Amino acid sequence: MHAKKVMTRPVVTIPADATVFQAADILLGSRISAAPVVDADDRLVGIVSEADLMNRPELGTVPARSWLQRLLADEAVLAREYMRSHSHRVADVMTKHVVTAEERTELEQIAALMAKHRIKRIPIVRDGKVVGIVSRANLLQGLLSRERQEPNGYAGDDDIRTRIFAELDKHSWGAGITNLVVENGSVNLWGHVGSSAAKEAARVAVENVPGVRRVVNNVVIAFHLPS
Repeated sequence: MHAKKVMTRPVVTIPADATVFQAADILLGSRISAAPVVDADDRLVGIVSEADLMNRPELGTVPARSWLQRLLADEAVLAREYMRSHSHRVADVMTKHVVTAEERTELEQIAALMAKHRIKRIPIVRDGKVVGIVSRANLLQGLLSRERQEPNGYAGDDDIRTRIFAELDKHSWGAGITNLVVENGSVNLWGHVGSSAAKEAARVAVENVPGVRRVVNNVVIAFHLPS
């Protein structure tokens, strides 16, 4: 599934020349926790989040550094921290290096980018302009939309049984499944495996076969598999 299938659009954006107060008003008014920042040509230049607006002198929330921390800290780091917490311009407090993706980017890649960069949302861009945004919630919405549905035309118990064995044959932990009984889509599994993980993996494999409605897992865990 591609980003285009799940992304939120249209996207609430914040002008690059906005103040932090205007940005806060947009975030609160739109009930969102972050928004892309765009220039006069609607091109993406950054992203601003609630976290970027948390540490403010107006709120008395700017973290205080000890004298030792100030002594050891790099002067440029201190200057950047001061600018981000005290400037009234969104352009000074926003995150400028934004992780983005395209409309055809697979959701697997989107999830990997979120995990790698420890972020909660990714703007989707086309020719430098934001056309959507994918958040963690959007990924969950995509997951729900792909919930397995009953296939058109019931395949029949014999066909289901064949599919199950074919799937189990792909995995080493499936070799211990010696028999299964299918009746009206309800599957009873029998056999011996070497671990509880193998037993549960077999159950999951069977549950994912189209047409399966219920799994009764009678597999026995044995450290020494029967010859």
